[in-house]
This record gives sequence, structure tokens and C-alpha cells, in this order.
Amino acid sequence: MMRIFRGFFIAWVVLRYGLDDLVLSGFPNPAIRLLRRVLSVGRDLRHPRGGRLREALERLGPIFVKFGQVLSTRRDLLPPDVADELALLQDRVPPFPSEVAVQTIERAYGKPIDEVFVDFEHKPVASASIAQVHFAKLKDGREVAIKVLRPNMLPVIEKDLALMRMMAGWVEKLSADGKRLKPREVVGEFDKYLHDELDLIREASNAAQLRRNMQDLDLVLIPEMHWEFCRAEVLVMERMKGLPISQVERLRSAGVDIAKLARDGVTIFFTQVFRDGFFHADMHPGNIQVSVEPGSFGRYISLDFGIVGTLTQFDKEYLAQNFTAFFRRDYKRVAELHIESGWVPKHTRVDELEAAIRAVCEPYFDRPLKEISLGLVLMRLFQTSRRFHVEIQPQLVLLQKTLLNIEGLGRELDPDLDLWSTAKPFLEKWMLEQVGPRKFFDQLKAEAPHLAKLVPELPRLLHDYLRQRPNDLRRDLDELVREQRRTNRLLQTIIYGGLGFLLGLLAMQVLLRIRIW
Repeated sequence: MMRIFRGFFIAWVVLRYGLDDLVLSGFPNPAIRLLRRVLSVGRDLRHPRGGRLREALERLGPIFVKFGQVLSTRRDLLPPDVADELALLQDRVPPFPSEVAVQTIERAYGKPIDEVFVDFEHKPVASASIAQVHFAKLKDGREVAIKVLRPNMLPVIEKDLALMRMMAGWVEKLSADGKRLKPREVVGEFDKYLHDELDLIREASNAAQLRRNMQDLDLVLIPEMHWEFCRAEVLVMERMKGLPISQVERLRSAGVDIAKLARDGVTIFFTQVFRDGFFHADMHPGNIQVSVEPGSFGRYISLDFGIVGTLTQFDKEYLAQNFTAFFRRDYKRVAELHIESGWVPKHTRVDELEAAIRAVCEPYFDRPLKEISLGLVLMRLFQTSRRFHVEIQPQLVLLQKTLLNIEGLGRELDPDLDLWSTAKPFLEKWMLEQVGPRKFFDQLKAEAPHLAKLVPELPRLLHDYLRQRPNDLRRDLDELVREQRRTNRLLQTIIYGGLGFLLGLLAMQVLLRIRIW
């Protein structure tokens, strides 16, 4: 019942804010037009469409706000007025009252807030769909940022997820592509990541892992977590100081190399994905700043680690091979990899799949980012995948989303960025490290302690085995001897028979020569 009510509420919001006009203008049914007009009473539909869309997403809740955040990075796919409004969702989601934030903090620590922090700023500096952030100082003078969960988030998310599961079930049953698209598995992945976001201890651990992974790259700063103050509803981290990456003109005025910044973003992404298999999966502009401090000038500042993606070694190697083959324009290898992985049926013809992939990808090579769109490429690939019955891989949904975020970010920073040529050297180097001599010796080094322990034990283990199974061993040896004797007799028969046959032929030739002579 709650899911049905939520479904009606979503439909009401769509009509109330006139979103149906974006796709259903001129709908022929008079009854539907009348219903739309009644439900929209009191709302000025002359209000700009971008503003109506943003307000509707805010009204619908955190899941829809996140959807809008993803869309806001794709200015190549949206009209400018809509993209500008959706960009406000990145850091201007209406905050909840600071008194509620203080109550949450005091409940988490079991003591008044002034016993933990000094100079607590009641006005939040950022407000997002899941939490909001306040600045403060610890008793020892360290400046910190405090992230506080929005109240009563779990029931809202559970309702929306229940509705999404129901709709996914309908898609799976009613759509011809239902099985291939795996909608319930995709919703399951989304479910997991959303629930992970509601545990700020998990977010803090994500940040700590990314900080360790990135410390030798010298391209990105990740705040230190103050673990003694982290709770499930409250996260306390080092305060970072930088300029929002969306403020390109301010960054350029400060002397930041914008083109290098764009290239560094691509390097950071591919390093996290292919080297570490652990990547920041919510990289919209609201979560990224750039340092202008002397000691770290021009480096990225990464924030908000509630959503991270992970890849297995198999996923990394498979994707790297696909990307490398793609960058080399080896479309036949791309097609073969899809068949080998089981993403397409085994009976698929390699040459047909190769031709289809070539037709999608070839027009976009050697062109700057401003002239191409990964969104459109993926859309065409999706159409191709439907023809060849390619199965959607739910574990890669976050990667696809993040790749679109990176492209949108690169487009804002440097429209002339060549995404392919920037990524190709990195992937080729990574592939060489995975299959070359260095990888072999690294694996040997990793296994050395185990082998050093195992090798001296081999004689004793063999002796124990022989003592524990003397009867089985004797029976196996007797059978082996009997089989060897049978083999020997067979070989003797073949050898002697062959010699007899050769001698017979030789004798016949001698007799023939004597007779002729």
C-alpha cells in the first residue's frame, strides 16, 4: 500500500510541477489534459522548466536529488537552462535546522556540544541529499568539518527503494529486454550503496582507504579522519581549504593550470579504477575542490566518500583489455572479449559484432572532447548491445556513472582535452605491469614466504602420506605394474610384428631379383 501511495505521490509531483509538459505537451486525450490542469492548480507553469525540475527532485527526496546531480554533469545532453538549475543540487539542497544537527551530535557523543567542539558554526557550509556539513574547532585548536546525517532518512529511502524494486519487477516481466537489463540486480546495487551512505563510519573508512591509495600520486588531497569523534551519524574530518572546481574563472585567475587539472582528473580516475580497483564513485563538481595553498597548489581536493566502487581483479583485467583494444582501434579484439566473457551469447559472430562496434566508435577518434559525447557513444552502444543481446553487468553501473561524471568534469575544464590519448599511455603501462616480468617477480615475491615454509615440509608430508595409505599405495603400484606389463607386451607384439613384416618384404625383393637375374 505504501508503495502504491508513493507511486501516486511521484505522479502528483510530476504533474504539480509541470514536468509532464517536458515530454507530454500536446497530449491528445482531453480527460488527461483536464486532470493535469486540476492537479497543477496553484502553480505557475510559466516558471522556468529547469527550476521546476530542480524543485520537483528536491520534493521527491534524496534518491531523486542524486539522480539530478548525475544529470547536472552532462551539459552535452541537457539544455543550458536545465543544466544550470540542476547544478544547484550539488551544494544547495535546502538544509535542515541547525538545532536538529546539534541534537544529533549531542546524542552521538552523550554530552553537550560545547564539551567537544569550540567555535561551532551553526550555519551549514554545505547541504546535500544525505547530510550537511558544519565547520568547527576541536579543543586542541584543530579546524574540522563535521558531517551530520539528515534525520529520518532510512524510512524515506526504504520507500523509494521498495517502489524501484516493484518497477524493476515490472520491467523484467513485461519488457523483452528485461532479462538482459537485469533491473532487479541494478536496483540491488543501488540499494547497497545508498544504505552504505547512511553509515558515516563506513564513509570514514572509505576515505581512509582512498587516502592511503592516493598518497604517492601527489595529485589529490583527501582529508584525514578524526576517528575518536566519528560515529554512525556524525563524521569529523580535517577541514580542507580550496576553491570549488566549478569556478573555473576563479581558478584561472589564481594561476591554476586548467588543462593540466583536466588531465590530472583523468589520471586520478584511471589510477583508482585499474590500479586499486577502489574508486570515488560520486565525483560531481560539488564534491571536488582545488587547493590554492602554497604547499599543495593546483591539487584536487576530494570530498564526500559515501559512495565508492570496487572491481575484482577479473573486472579490472577485462576492462583494461577492452579499453586498450578500443584505443588501438582493434574492434575485433573488443568483440572477442565480449564473447569470451559471456556478455554476449557464444554463438555470436565475431565479424558482425566487430562491424557494429566499429560503426559506433570510429567516428569519435582523434576528436577533442568538445566534439564528442561519451553519453551519446554509450547510447549508441546500448542500441548495439540490444541487437546482440549483451547482458548488463550490475557491478559496473557505478563505473559507467563515474566515467560520465569524469567526462562532464573534463568538458567543463578543458573542452579540447583528448580523453583517449590521455588515458591510453596509462592503460598500456598498466597492462604491461599486469602481464610482464615485473608482475611475475612481484607474484613470486608475494608467494615466497608461503613457498619457503612449504618446501622444507614436502619430504615429511610425502612420508606421512605413504605411511597413512600403504594399502592404497600398494594397490595403485600393483595396478601400475600390471598396466605396464600389458603395455610392454603390446609394444613387443607391434615391434616383432613390424620386424617380421619388414623381413618378409626384404626376402620378397631378394627372390624377385634372383628370379630376374
